[in-house]
Amino acid sequence: MPEQDLLQVKRDKLKTLVDAGKDPFVITKYDVTHHSQEIKDNFETLDGQTVRVAGRMMFKRKMGKASFCNVMDKAGKIQIYVARDSIGEEPYDEFKKILEVGDIIGVEGKAFRTQTGEISIHAEVITLLSKNLQNLPEKFHGLTDTDVRYRQRYVDLIMNEEVKETFIKRSKIISAIRQYLDGQGFMEVETPMLVSNAGGAAARPFETHFNALNEDLKLRISLELYLKRLIVGGLERVYEIGRVFRNEGLDTRHNPEFTLMELYQAYTDYYGMMDLTENMFRHVAEKVLGTTKFKYGEIELDFGKPFERITMIDAVKKYAGVDFDEIADDAAAKKIADEKHVEYEAHHKKGDILNLFFEEFCEEHMVQPTFVMDHPIEISPLTKKKPDKEGYVERFELFINGWEMCNAYSELNAPIDQRERFKAQDALADAGDEEANHTDEDFLNALEIGMPPTGGIGYGIDRLCMLLTDSPAIRDVLLFPTLKSVN
Repeated sequence: MPEQDLLQVKRDKLKTLVDAGKDPFVITKYDVTHHSQEIKDNFETLDGQTVRVAGRMMFKRKMGKASFCNVMDKAGKIQIYVARDSIGEEPYDEFKKILEVGDIIGVEGKAFRTQTGEISIHAEVITLLSKNLQNLPEKFHGLTDTDVRYRQRYVDLIMNEEVKETFIKRSKIISAIRQYLDGQGFMEVETPMLVSNAGGAAARPFETHFNALNEDLKLRISLELYLKRLIVGGLERVYEIGRVFRNEGLDTRHNPEFTLMELYQAYTDYYGMMDLTENMFRHVAEKVLGTTKFKYGEIELDFGKPFERITMIDAVKKYAGVDFDEIADDAAAKKIADEKHVEYEAHHKKGDILNLFFEEFCEEHMVQPTFVMDHPIEISPLTKKKPDKEGYVERFELFINGWEMCNAYSELNAPIDQRERFKAQDALADAGDEEANHTDEDFLNALEIGMPPTGGIGYGIDRLCMLLTDSPAIRDVLLFPTLKSVN
């Protein structure tokens, strides 16, 4: 039968119910006593007891005087035995002719075990709670078209059990992070998403207009500058988990809106942030996976071992064969870049080119957890200088599986130095760099009030979820990823 005819049959069945005064959509509640897995886990106690479950019918086998179906709820599936003598002739006839796969039903009956040993419910009352009016994908092949899966995540969750498990695990990951940080004395806060100056990262912001004040605003690209204001205010340990927005491209590791966590701790430095990060990642893996060793694709990752630490200069020396300690100035850096076929822009300085070398030659080798330390000052406008190495700052990035997982600093708290670095960023913006920061006068005022020595860090939560759920793309761990509109 053509799909359009099948859809009309569904609407005709609904009309039959409505005409008989049985419109399922007027029902406002259903009292559920148990979920499917709870019945299975506690069967010895519930055997023969009346239970009430509700969920979506995912299978139906019609026979003569008795039929079977199963119901899927948030915990899984459970078989329902439907006998005419138990629910009555008219309800049984309705079950066979009107109810179908995709409908949401409530079932009241006694828990029992079938002759084949399957824990089931012997139905006494079946209540239709919502009539399905669209065809679900064929059950044996599920929903496989990735574009449709992302656009219709609600169907994806119904048809693909592993997808539901991914998002349950994502929730557990975020919960485990909160548990760890709360146990370390951190306070969770919320800061503005709409800002006049989108700073704290090198990224292009989305822009909008606020009619009430007739002002142009931006969506935040980072959480940093507001959280540091709270450190100035004396909160000492703060974190935020929230969406940020960057007007950039789409690929397997990037989505224009994504979940970022940033935390700031007074009276520590980037070494303190390394220790916290290593301990937190280990805690999350143990809580969510039950182990610190796990596979991402064919690679076994080990969060149980001490994370490696290497400077950016040493990494480039190791994997590119170039020692930037021996490169005197910007011109020499550009010369070696030309020799190694590393592309750069005219305004790039020695530190920028060092970073380009790292991206080109080193990132792919950072498979096991590795802290890459001591970045050039040119790419770190909010970071404290290293006192023993001119031109470099106390910063690290954690790499796992070749991905940047987080970015941390010993935070710059010198207002005069910070103003000069903002000026340099303003100059880059004036030269056409759309990702440059701009001077934030209120933030500078906060620094002049006084910020203690502080360690800070930002984590890409979605990438961590990809690792711990063995997901190949960021869209697989975002319930509703950004997609091009369908006309």
